[in-house]
Amino acid sequence: GVSHVLTLVLQELSLLCKRDVNGVGMLYDLLKSQWLQALLKIYECLQHYLGKRPAPVTLQARALNREVMELLREAPPSGEIKELRRLLRAPHLKAALLSAHDAVAQKDFEPTLPPLPDNIPENEEAMRIVCLVKNNQPLGATIKRHEITGDITVARVIHGGLADRSGLLYAGDKLVEVNGVPVEGLEPEQVINIL
Repeated sequence: GVSHVLTLVLQELSLLCKRDVNGVGMLYDLLKSQWLQALLKIYECLQHYLGKRPAPVTLQARALNREVMELLREAPPSGEIKELRRLLRAPHLKAALLSAHDAVAQKDFEPTLPPLPDNIPENEEAMRIVCLVKNNQPLGATIKRHEITGDITVARVIHGGLADRSGLLYAGDKLVEVNGVPVEGLEPEQVINIL
């Protein structure tokens, strides 16, 4: 992996370092630094996880729950079976946990974007469709009305905010539509309420 390549590079650099080649000592120290080593280990772990992404055993956990309940009804009664039936009938398990499992297993959680119109003129400016899921956190960007064109634009992207972390919005971007609502002719305060 990456650690092995880094080890080989360090071996080569140590030879050059002995010959005192310009800048090699600094590069050697950088590559030998503990923070870089830790960062590369994290990278390798993430790559390993992405390669072995867990997959659901079933896409229909709720249906499986119903089957198990039927089998438990036919089983001879015992304290354990009564407890398991009580747990499987609990509303928080059936409604919340199993529904969430099925939604994730079927990848039903990703937002769907509207199709692009077919009649976009060739000389039209490039347009990006951006989808940000806020989850009760601020957008991390300010908007303003452009002084000349009157367009609503992103005035500033706040460092560390949702817009900045996504890398999808930039200062100067023109807002055309927010959550399916056209923003042409709206005041910035009205657009903020839609955001």
